[in-house]
Amino acid sequence: MSAPEISVVLPKDGERNCWKNAFYRGSAFPALSRILLYNVASKWLADFPKLARKQVYDSFFVEGPTTEIVQALVPSLKQKGSTKDDFNVICSNIERLLMLCLLENEGVRLMVGEFGLLDEQDNNILKPDKVTFISRISQLLSSIPDKVRLRASSALSSHSFFRRVANQLLTGAEERAVQLNCNAIPDAAFLFVGETFSHVCRRGSIDVIVAEVIPRILSLVQSFLSSNANLVVPDVINSNPKSHFWLNMVEAIKDQYAVEKFSEEMLRQLASTSISDVEVYWILWILFSKNFKFGSFVRGMFVDKFLLWKVFPLCCLRWILQFAVFECPPNSDAQMEGRKTPHFLNSLQLLISIWSRREFVQSSSMEQQAYLTAAVGLCLERISKEELDATKDALSNILQGVSCRLESPIDLVRRMASSIALVFSKVVDPKNPLYLDDNCCEPVDWEFGMLPQRKQIAAASHNEDENKSKLFLREDRKSASDEKKQRVIKHKSAENNALIQELADPDENRNPVEVNGEHFSGEEDDDDSSDSSLKPYDLSDDDTDLQRKFSQLGDIAAALRKHDDPDGVEKALDAAEKLIRASPDELSHNSGDLVKALVHVRCSDVAMEGEEDSAEEKRQKALVALLVTCPFESLDVMTKMLYSSNIDVGQRILIIDIMTEAAQELCNTKVVKREQKQGELVSAVSQPWYIPSSRGPPGAGPWKEVSEPGTFLSWSHRYEREIPSRPGQTKAGKSRKWSLGKAKDLQVEWSQNRFPLYAAAFMLPAMQGFDKRKHGVDLLNRDFIVLGKLIYMLGVCMKCMAMHPEASALAPALLDMIRSRDVSNHAEAYVRRSVLFAASCILIALHPTYVASSLIEGNQEISGGLEWIRTWALHVSEADPDTECASMALTCLQLHAEMALQTSRALEAADQFKAQTRTLPPKLDNIIIPFSSTKF
Repeated sequence: MSAPEISVVLPKDGERNCWKNAFYRGSAFPALSRILLYNVASKWLADFPKLARKQVYDSFFVEGPTTEIVQALVPSLKQKGSTKDDFNVICSNIERLLMLCLLENEGVRLMVGEFGLLDEQDNNILKPDKVTFISRISQLLSSIPDKVRLRASSALSSHSFFRRVANQLLTGAEERAVQLNCNAIPDAAFLFVGETFSHVCRRGSIDVIVAEVIPRILSLVQSFLSSNANLVVPDVINSNPKSHFWLNMVEAIKDQYAVEKFSEEMLRQLASTSISDVEVYWILWILFSKNFKFGSFVRGMFVDKFLLWKVFPLCCLRWILQFAVFECPPNSDAQMEGRKTPHFLNSLQLLISIWSRREFVQSSSMEQQAYLTAAVGLCLERISKEELDATKDALSNILQGVSCRLESPIDLVRRMASSIALVFSKVVDPKNPLYLDDNCCEPVDWEFGMLPQRKQIAAASHNEDENKSKLFLREDRKSASDEKKQRVIKHKSAENNALIQELADPDENRNPVEVNGEHFSGEEDDDDSSDSSLKPYDLSDDDTDLQRKFSQLGDIAAALRKHDDPDGVEKALDAAEKLIRASPDELSHNSGDLVKALVHVRCSDVAMEGEEDSAEEKRQKALVALLVTCPFESLDVMTKMLYSSNIDVGQRILIIDIMTEAAQELCNTKVVKREQKQGELVSAVSQPWYIPSSRGPPGAGPWKEVSEPGTFLSWSHRYEREIPSRPGQTKAGKSRKWSLGKAKDLQVEWSQNRFPLYAAAFMLPAMQGFDKRKHGVDLLNRDFIVLGKLIYMLGVCMKCMAMHPEASALAPALLDMIRSRDVSNHAEAYVRRSVLFAASCILIALHPTYVASSLIEGNQEISGGLEWIRTWALHVSEADPDTECASMALTCLQLHAEMALQTSRALEAADQFKAQTRTLPPKLDNIIIPFSSTKF
């Protein structure tokens, strides 16, 4: 009997695919894959030959649907095995399979095709369960870089993995677009691509997606531009099927946050290339034109967020305005000039209304202000006078915005006002442009030195930010001319406003020959050139009063009050400082009259044209000399005038500047005195308590104050002097050297700080009444420049008496002033900068031993004030919109930390000293003994 024949019947392709689909999409594949991934991989896979592993094990996953493979592999990355070694083996195998299926075999591109076939089976109907399935697959795919191990292959890192995934997604979407013949039907394949892009964006890698998109769409735009010699019109682009692909791609991204980040990153990356403005316009038009026209989100994103909330480089701002506001390509500006869309005027009205608000100037950062100012200026350059008149409240808002910026003490803010005023004047009267500043010129630099330049964007990622240590408030004046402009800023802004108002009525007839009320004729008088006018006459008796020299202070004060005699006032200013420095006996009696006369004199009225700054400098030097040579009498008059209603803002700023310079000069006074003889019990020369005694061995040198090397601040006074060697000693000691001079021939040059004696007279009267509002005085609101100057002056005073006992006595009063809500939370950044400077000076001025004593004794004025400085500076560094304030707050925190360190060392030194000495009486047990840093 013969053996039965064995025959194998192979299924047909359709039947085979049906069984394969049933296996992979059913419950059998997940169950078998868990066995292969956990049991087989951890125990036997390492023993498989390479060829067998590829044909048997790997093919089981490679040949399956990619959507099912992702659902089986990705969740298994976080499930731990029985041991650590098993877990590493399992994870490394899964990571290998992911790279094999998704990257090497382009499984992501196949996945896009799978969703397309699935969509065709359902008659292109996106059911809710299908949308949920697509979202789940895209979420698993985008989570792979976060779930792999740290030691995984670099191909699975977020940058490398998403770059290859984005390339496959775009390729698969292009293939699907060809199959659809560019029909605008919601397709599952495009939805999967959009969902994946959204998840990638949420994970912070949208830059990788944009880097893959830009070369593809740029090549499409360049092909349009090269094939059309004339202007590219929208109809030419709409007729091309490839342009519909990109429109469908953007519509497939349903996440609005992802669309916004995609657009923002697109603009920034385009700015780092050498692309033209025309190419950028058509790129934006292809991607967003349909959604911009019919959807409110994209229009609001470009007009509201990108113009009012974000800060882009200037080139990006021009692109945004061209696409979203002007709505025409750059090379067709001349054709579109006469037919602007209604959206242009509405957008301009919105920009001007926000730009003109005082709250915007006070609360926005400098970058944001420069960005919005550039947007307003670029729009005004494209508008006509008729269109400006038709825009609601545009004229009044522009005048309001220019006026409030001209009142600012910050030079950059005033430059913004001058630039807008120039462009506005050219719209109203092109033949008479208005230049409010000497630095204002055409064309206007809309970057203002704040917006990033296009050339610097490409290398911006390689530059590290430098930590700036700014201890002092940056003064806005750079020269005497700038100083004068700042003092008369209220009057100057009023004059500028008047000039702007005149531009609104250009119909006024002006005689070009008549200037300042004088009529100039084109003909010259022949009689003036006659010979009779050349005859000499006696000049010996003319101007005799001007030739006399001032020798009395009373004469100077009287001459300064004669405003109708400008030559006499100028002569008095020339002689004032020298005579005051001579310190005559009459100085104490005439100091008050001199202060009043010098403050009230108008240098701009008495000086010749072009010499106003020189006269102003002479007046300042004379006033500083008065405060230095006769402090108490001069300060008594000057501090009363500070809050008087009889002076203007410029004179108040003058008084504060003079007090600042006088305090610094008193602090740096140098006095040369003869060394005292040995043996005297009481020194005839009064010296501060912290300077060591001059007694010592014969031949000892004078004490000299030195700073500690390597330290940022000197928290204590340290002195050294030279001591001769003992008889027979040939080697110099650490702080000794040979001295051949005799003790009686030596002189001592004291770098004596005279300011602490007058500190209270400088500070206390100035701090009284700063928050009171009366006629002509409103420091907390209108005259905030004076308030900022005043706080800065008080900070300088604290710095000038650093480490002196007077600093400890006056610090609580200054802390109370700057802690008030109206001052520390002032709306103007200029005032907040001054407060930060004053707080830093307080930290520098207080001696660590005094702070330690205050903490032990429970002195709430000092301990509470210092804690407030720390918390407030921390808040400013995190939340203040002004970058200068944030930088100064970080410096203030650094000073606070160093002060706390020195205070803790003072406490430790005091504790050690008490432990080494005899027991103190019970009543003196809590006294903190300061440590000494004197070197012998």
